[in-house]
Amino acid sequence: MSFTVAIVGRPNVGKSTLFNRLVGKKLALVDDTPGVTRDRRPGDAKLVDLRFTIIDTAGLEETGPDTLEGRMRAQTEMAIQEADLTLFVVDAKMGLTPLDKTFGELLRRSGKPVVLVANKSEARGSDGGFYDAFTLGLGEPVPISAEHGQGMIDLRDAIVEAIGDERAFAGENDEEAVTDVSIPAGELEGDEDEEIEPVYDDTKPLRVAIVGRPNAGKSTLINRFLGEDRLLTGPEAGITRDSISVEWDWRGRTIKMFDTAGMRRKARVQEKLEKLSVADALRAIRFAETVVIVFDATIPFEKQDLQIVDLVLREGRAAVLAFNKWDLVEHPQEVLADLREKTERLLPQARGIRAVPISGQTGYGLDKLMQNIIDTDKVWNKRISTAKLNRWLEGVQVQHPPPAVSGRRLKLKYMTQVKARPPAFMISCTRPDAVPEHYLRYLTNGLRADFQMPGVPIRIHLKASENPFESRKKRR
Repeated sequence: MSFTVAIVGRPNVGKSTLFNRLVGKKLALVDDTPGVTRDRRPGDAKLVDLRFTIIDTAGLEETGPDTLEGRMRAQTEMAIQEADLTLFVVDAKMGLTPLDKTFGELLRRSGKPVVLVANKSEARGSDGGFYDAFTLGLGEPVPISAEHGQGMIDLRDAIVEAIGDERAFAGENDEEAVTDVSIPAGELEGDEDEEIEPVYDDTKPLRVAIVGRPNAGKSTLINRFLGEDRLLTGPEAGITRDSISVEWDWRGRTIKMFDTAGMRRKARVQEKLEKLSVADALRAIRFAETVVIVFDATIPFEKQDLQIVDLVLREGRAAVLAFNKWDLVEHPQEVLADLREKTERLLPQARGIRAVPISGQTGYGLDKLMQNIIDTDKVWNKRISTAKLNRWLEGVQVQHPPPAVSGRRLKLKYMTQVKARPPAFMISCTRPDAVPEHYLRYLTNGLRADFQMPGVPIRIHLKASENPFESRKKRR
């Protein structure tokens, strides 16, 4: 990307709508309620022939630095400092307010190029607000409609004029040079020879989602990993609304982490905005490879904690538990032993799941947490050769034969791994619908123990074996 653009303005002028328009996806939450956006969210924008990084920000408000709105404003000011250009969005339909004039002065003092954008210009009676925008002294406003996509050509021309042709098209030649991207053999799922167990690629970027109940310390944890106040934090529950992605390197490997909104019990989620936030968190879980479920170590294993873990496992993600706020725990050895016992007892569907005590506030245990994330991802990507699986299947049937159903013994004939991420296996057998659940659990636990696959979801699919004489019966 050749340059960075920040979108700023007071609450509810359409900044997130414009952000979604420029990135071409509905990434940012949009609602009529003022102040939906709180953290700054980056995205890859495309505007006609321009390619740049766009940053959505919280609405600028005049308030004290210790309040939630004050901390939101501090995040916006950091985005202005990082950006090469600022889009100052005003509401042409409503007209200028004293806040617009105050922040127009703030942008003038920043010394950065500013493009004044008059949004909602398609509305009846918006001409007055458009002409009022000239009084801000930031040049001619660009009339647009972020909702309907009007005025985007004019916005493109204004950006190029403000930042200059050389900067606007700086990375174009590099992008054109990349004409062919070949996919190495084995990159596509299922390409591997099932008799060859592929080596884990520890250079590939890893996507990690951080989930948990509200106020468990998810944003604080990510800030500690980054070493800066990248995400908005505070004592208030439910600060995070959008799922924000951040990238950083851990021991030479790129980690893309997603901060998500706290997930409460479904019955307590009444407001439309919270429903949108939870839906965004669920999308982050599906997009991630490994999911860290953050528990509050002072009140662990609430019912909602267990439901979140179960949701992650049903989605097929690799899961790691993080017991946060460990610096507040008294008698840590006794509490740790109790947590391990409860983990094994309350999460039988994820036997052997990795759990790490951490403190996002002090940084305790974060290296150990990252190592457990990598180890779990290795298991999640694991493939086992068909020959090993069939030798194993023969052995477990000798040790514990399948039960007889209606006087007829079930026969498990053949086994192979059909996919990884998560590991899934197919067993060819007689009468697959008659295999009881307890025997499938026996096979699953055996796979975990014998092939060192703790803590990840394992899928076993049963398939009826083909009868070679079936076609002969039909001819008769």
